[in-house]
Amino acid sequence: MARIIVVTSGKGGVGKTTTSAAIAMGLAKKGHKTAVIDFDVGLRNLDLIMGCERRVVYDFVNVINGEASLRQALIKDKRCNQLFILPASQTRDKDALTQEGVGKVLDDLSKEFKYIVCDSPAGIEKGANLAMYFADDAFVVTNPEVSSVRDSDRMLGILASKSRRAEKGEEAIKEYLLLSRYSPKRVKLGEMLSVEDVQDILSLHLLGVIPESKSVLNASNSGTPVILDEESSAGQAYVDVVARYLGEDVPHRFIDEEKKGLFGKLFGRK
Repeated sequence: MARIIVVTSGKGGVGKTTTSAAIAMGLAKKGHKTAVIDFDVGLRNLDLIMGCERRVVYDFVNVINGEASLRQALIKDKRCNQLFILPASQTRDKDALTQEGVGKVLDDLSKEFKYIVCDSPAGIEKGANLAMYFADDAFVVTNPEVSSVRDSDRMLGILASKSRRAEKGEEAIKEYLLLSRYSPKRVKLGEMLSVEDVQDILSLHLLGVIPESKSVLNASNSGTPVILDEESSAGQAYVDVVARYLGEDVPHRFIDEEKKGLFGKLFGRK
């Protein structure tokens, strides 16, 4: 059976889709057959970040409604043959997703895939609730700011009480913290919460810290998951996140401000 991962947050714009694309690509690059699903019906951004928007013919809702088979709708990534994308519909509303329909799609995918990554919309609307309902693991993505962390805390309550696992009295969803757009320099200036501050509020296992980086925007604009940009700090951070999730003992990076050497100080290198 597949392991179902939901990438969630209470607030929009924290980097869920970037994270979903990076995690799915990272797992696939490790040799695990992986599917990533866009639950954001009506908006549909995952296919843009994955660089496959021109290849979308059928979508998640078409499969749920029986208008296309799962094989017809799944898009095979051109860079990694272990990765497949199931895009959302841009023309339907969020009520097009049903618990029964989503459950059947996930059950069918589970027969073939090792990991299924669910890219959840923000907040607590229907698509977000359905993405969380079937999860085994939750990556809670938050920015180091009070409103983002507070909203994520609310999501933890929903994960604990409204999931299939909670209904059946099974082992709880495993929750992991992923802190995005982190800047040690701004933390030092008091403009951001520190890693310790966020952990004190949420009490979650820290899976990774993704540094603030222009490479994230550049990767999104080029339709390339940032994890493939191994020269960038954000790409390296996501590689670490995948390794930790798979059980590797990888030390955390990008939490403390990088100290410049004499050469860097003289020439102002960042």
